[in-house]
Amino acid sequence: MQRSSAESDPIESAPEVTASPKLSVIVPLYNEEENVAPMHDAIVAALADGDLDYEIVFVDDGSRDETFERAAALKDHDPRVRVVKFRRNYGQTAAMAAGIEHARGEILVTMDGDLQNDPTDIPMMVAKIGEGYDLVVGWRHKRQDKFFTRILPSKIANWIIGKITGVPIKDNGCSLKVYRAALIKRISLYNEMHRFIPFMSSLAGSRIAEVKVKHHARRFGNSKYGLSRVYKVMFDLLAIKSILTVAKHPMKMFSGLFAIASVLSMVFFVNAFFSGEASVVFMGMSLLFGAMATQMGFAMLLVVLIFKTGTLRRENFVHLSARAVWPDNRKQNVT
Repeated sequence: MQRSSAESDPIESAPEVTASPKLSVIVPLYNEEENVAPMHDAIVAALADGDLDYEIVFVDDGSRDETFERAAALKDHDPRVRVVKFRRNYGQTAAMAAGIEHARGEILVTMDGDLQNDPTDIPMMVAKIGEGYDLVVGWRHKRQDKFFTRILPSKIANWIIGKITGVPIKDNGCSLKVYRAALIKRISLYNEMHRFIPFMSSLAGSRIAEVKVKHHARRFGNSKYGLSRVYKVMFDLLAIKSILTVAKHPMKMFSGLFAIASVLSMVFFVNAFFSGEASVVFMGMSLLFGAMATQMGFAMLLVVLIFKTGTLRRENFVHLSARAVWPDNRKQNVT
């Protein structure tokens, strides 16, 4: 079997690595054995001219090929490489969350492991963080994918997401993003929620920038995306809308249904006394809507309890965008 360049040509002198690097580059991988070494080389080349200490966190999402072995082999020659391995495939969001959890940098970069994102865009995006932004989102303005199966569904989905969330990002699906670690490490990710990170961070009032980035056609392996993901995104969008509603008004989702069901129950109950032979029907309808109102009432209590004891309270989002600065030894809270 042909060995990767990193395996056959060891680096003469190992680069220095610190326990707390300034930058962490997180790359989820799933059956990308041919892309591992080229991706590592591209990241190293892109960051070679900078003065930032960095690490590369490869996350093997339960690959069935030699992705993990090739990523682990890189660590023998480059101590800046760290590898996280899943026992089975959990999906891109879970892989990103694991990489974010294990990353040690102050600034975190996420990107796909298929070489379609270009690491040369990283310095430019990190510089944006230096301008005071909390999140920098890549926009693949010249996307090298099939139009009808990838680009068109993505444009429609991005438009819908922007309308519902109120965060008009042109390319939510671009994995190339740069974050402040203090922000992203406190945002819970699950299902396909990595597409909604800009929205989740917007709840904290974070400053978000969107920049044009390069995009390349896939060279090795097969794409893991397709039209089958559209329905998953739509379901996650419904979940996001629910989160938005609950975060702002915990009881709003069920209070309207409770009020309507209660009124209808009373209306049918009163009509039961004046309807003669139809009284049984009206009484049944009254009991039905009464039961619905009771269910909505308990649902409201449950939502309030979860909201009060959980991590979705709005005050918990406030500290995500607050950081201390020290001009002339005077502490100021910046939000």
